[in-house]
Amino acid sequence: MRIIFMGTPAFAVPTLEALVADGHDVVAAYSQPPRPGGRRGRELVRSPVHIRAEELGVPVLTPVTLRDADAQAAFVAHGADVAVVAAYGLILPRTVLEAPRLGCLNVHGSLLPRWRGAAPVQRAILAGDAETGVGIMQMETGLDTGPVRLEGRTSIGGKNAGQLTDELSEMGARLMAQVLRDPDRYPPVPQPQDGVTYAEKIRKEEARIEFGADATQVVRQVAAFCPVPGAFFEHAGERVKVLEAGVVTKGGAPGTVLDDELTIACGSGAVRPMRVQRAGRGVMSVAELLRGFAIPVGTRL
Repeated sequence: MRIIFMGTPAFAVPTLEALVADGHDVVAAYSQPPRPGGRRGRELVRSPVHIRAEELGVPVLTPVTLRDADAQAAFVAHGADVAVVAAYGLILPRTVLEAPRLGCLNVHGSLLPRWRGAAPVQRAILAGDAETGVGIMQMETGLDTGPVRLEGRTSIGGKNAGQLTDELSEMGARLMAQVLRDPDRYPPVPQPQDGVTYAEKIRKEEARIEFGADATQVVRQVAAFCPVPGAFFEHAGERVKVLEAGVVTKGGAPGTVLDDELTIACGSGAVRPMRVQRAGRGVMSVAELLRGFAIPVGTRL
């Protein structure tokens, strides 16, 4: 097929690679424009999809919007059979959605209609969902409302957001390749009317650990925000990210350090961090943290 690919972060790269590996003619890769970054924040940094597409010899386009007539005309001119979308980051207007012969197919990281929207992986972890998955969805103008052609499932089982995103990325690539090999075998099935939830974009303030919550919920918060933005607490004017933690059967006033292993009391139970990171430092164990950054027993975090 003649395919337009649309994606930006690392999550989308395996799907792009799968399309090329299957011998499709990927006529263009649309991605978000390069953003300021680098060590000093002054370099323009290309997205992971932009970089990989160039390595694969796929022409890259980085429009700021797809709402103007020129951008839409350029999209239509590709004469694509289908557009494959994975975490692209721009709203697709109706003209774009309807231009390819088979429309636009999206790799969405949840079991629709649960967790429509921007942050389905993090929201599933925070909610304590037992499983999640990927849907290959026929896109409509509504927010993730389209019918689903094929779905895969996986247990969340203590995985953090980074681990789960990587797994869903690979799963989505396999499912998209499967659908495109024989689209007629996987007709679009409307989503159920019941069970709709929305995965709102993650706000920075959500990463601050709420020790007043149940210890199980705190561990979910840590997992949902690992590796980024990183759940954190503050001590001595410094922010410490917690990248891994477990529940401990101890108690005390919420936020109180209970022992010399940095066990911290929660609203119910306690948590024990296992991997942490100080600002400007690498990831370390709690023992390594405490050797150079004292947090005495009884401290209230």
